Amino acid sequence: MDKKLYHETSVSMDNSGVDPAYVMGWQTGYLHGTKLEEQRVTDAYEAGYNDGLAGKTDGYKTWVKQ
Repeated sequence: MDKKLYHETSVSMDNSGVDPAYVMGWQTGYLHGTKLEEQRVTDAYEAGYNDGLAGKTDGYKTWVKQ
């Protein structure tokens, strides 16, 4: 795990106003953590989790809250 990349991406998402569920999912996936229980998973969380697992750092741009 690249701590600098994790930190920079997290800060960038926060500053951009990304859906918090996406951020939480991305962070969990990036750290290869355990996914939330099925009833708590949202589309934003799922997308973030999958992007985090893949190491994708630019997928959050579609989850910026208007």
